[in-house]
Amino acid sequence: MCSCNVTETVIDVRQIMPRMRHPLIFQTFDQLAPGEAFQLVNDHDPRPLFYQFNVERPGAFGWDYQEEGPELWRVRISRAA
Repeated sequence: MCSCNVTETVIDVRQIMPRMRHPLIFQTFDQLAPGEAFQLVNDHDPRPLFYQFNVERPGAFGWDYQEEGPELWRVRISRAA
């Protein structure tokens, strides 16, 4: 496992139309190599997205809150190694 200083992609969905958010997030996730991750930034708890990941990518992802509101949520979503 590499402990390299690699900058993770940040997806700030606050300015993206709601119907475009989940497709963009899943497209980004699907392009990750095992062990890679990206940061998701949102203005509310993305818990429904977590449930969708559990249905569509069970066991394939990691979900780590970096910041939990009340005005900003930041989640690190990773692809299982």
